[in-house]
Amino acid sequence: MSTAADLALPATEHDDATSAARLNWLRAGLLGANDGIVSVAAVLVGVAGTGAAAGPVLAAGTAALVGGAVSMALGEYVSVSGARDAQRTGQAAHQAQLEAESEDQATIAAHYRGLGVSDDVAETVAAELVRPEVRDRRAAAALRDAEDEVVSPWRAAWVSAATFTVGAALPFLAMLLAPASSQILVTVVAVLIALAVTGTTGATLGGAPRGRATIRVVLGGALALAATYGAGTLLGAHAS
Repeated sequence: MSTAADLALPATEHDDATSAARLNWLRAGLLGANDGIVSVAAVLVGVAGTGAAAGPVLAAGTAALVGGAVSMALGEYVSVSGARDAQRTGQAAHQAQLEAESEDQATIAAHYRGLGVSDDVAETVAAELVRPEVRDRRAAAALRDAEDEVVSPWRAAWVSAATFTVGAALPFLAMLLAPASSQILVTVVAVLIALAVTGTTGATLGGAPRGRATIRVVLGGALALAATYGAGTLLGAHAS
């Protein structure tokens, strides 16, 4: 039988943290795919705008895909490694202890009453949870949860590179499979549709207004494509 002293953070908070971590991974995946779509499409459209043949265009796209995937992987590896190092230095443990000590009995009791617990039981549980030894156990539990959220740097690098590659494959295939006379148009349309999908999905996951987020992403991608195509056209005209 569990006692009040065995209670740590409410289960609902742990579940919320787990769900938030999953959503963060999904959003990170969408951002990686979105980056792959825009950056590789911009290179393809820009080089095609110079009037280059299919070979150089696809070679540039391949270089952009490989270089972008490696860059994304290295960035995530460095970022996550830094977060893990911070956990291991004890900063996270200190923060968890401070958070546990900052909770007063009245706040904890009010939290449990909000969950439907009777006043007497809420006060009893709150009184137990503010005891020093229980605070220490809660801080340790919070630290374990925080450490679990810091994933492996290698895993983060692999996921980042994979999502970038998946996103980059779309404009690459569009440029490769479209007729020569309409390669740029087909690629641009495919990219804007894909950006609309990623924008809508990301907004849904984040609980943001979908229309505004989708328009923002699509317009940003359109501007990037227009800028690189314009630059390529000018370079092509100058070279000729």
